[in-house]
Amino acid sequence: MAAKQARFVAVANEKGGVGKTAMVINLGAALSALGKRVLIVDMDPQHNAGSGLGIEVDDDSLSVYDLIAEPGQYKTADALCATKWKNLDLIPSHIDLAGAEVELVDAEGRENRLKTAMADLKNNYDVVLMDTPPSLSLLTINVFASCREVLVPCQTQPYAFRALADLFDTIEAVQEEINPEIRISGLVPTFYDQRTRVSNMILDRLRTDERYCHMLYDTAIRSNTTIAASTEAGKPVVFYRKTSNGALDFMALAREFISRNP
Repeated sequence: MAAKQARFVAVANEKGGVGKTAMVINLGAALSALGKRVLIVDMDPQHNAGSGLGIEVDDDSLSVYDLIAEPGQYKTADALCATKWKNLDLIPSHIDLAGAEVELVDAEGRENRLKTAMADLKNNYDVVLMDTPPSLSLLTINVFASCREVLVPCQTQPYAFRALADLFDTIEAVQEEINPEIRISGLVPTFYDQRTRVSNMILDRLRTDERYCHMLYDTAIRSNTTIAASTEAGKPVVFYRKTSNGALDFMALAREFISRNP
């Protein structure tokens, strides 16, 4: 029997500030706590995913930048960083990734550099979660070319809800031009505060809008200061404070994510 291949999942939203990196870190950690082998790939030049996992990369360390800037020169495994927690690994980002846009503009197959680099890891993990920059870029396109699923965090605020249409248009274009297998597999409400009218209004819109309702996760990530505190401490919230609302929400999200395995 052939080995089961990893789920390659982009966590993406063209709107910044929706909890994207927090979802990568904490969903990844929650899945690892449930026994899944998880790799996080940090494709954001700000390298916040690595910081949130307590990993700081120096200039001598290999990063995802090296893998896409000089294809074939390095093995992907050489860039892997083990975290402090079982089943949870990272391929870190680097500030040099910000210059990759210019460096790769005329490169052949530039949108598939990451896909090529990741190919040898598909049997090593159950889930590969990829963080993305908060805007549409060549780096984001590389992630979309590599993945079959897009998980979308949507802050329960009006401007975040309105931005969903742009992301859906982008994914449709990627399907037509680059990766016909990619699809949006789920929408996750974030920064949900049941005490506010606005938060409840946007959650209701997500539940009733025919464009989105069939993709909406039952789990909402509630506003919780412990999530930010855990990020500052370089420790996922599910390990930082297991009884917090943030930890409970991400464990629930991880279970739902597993149950939705396509």
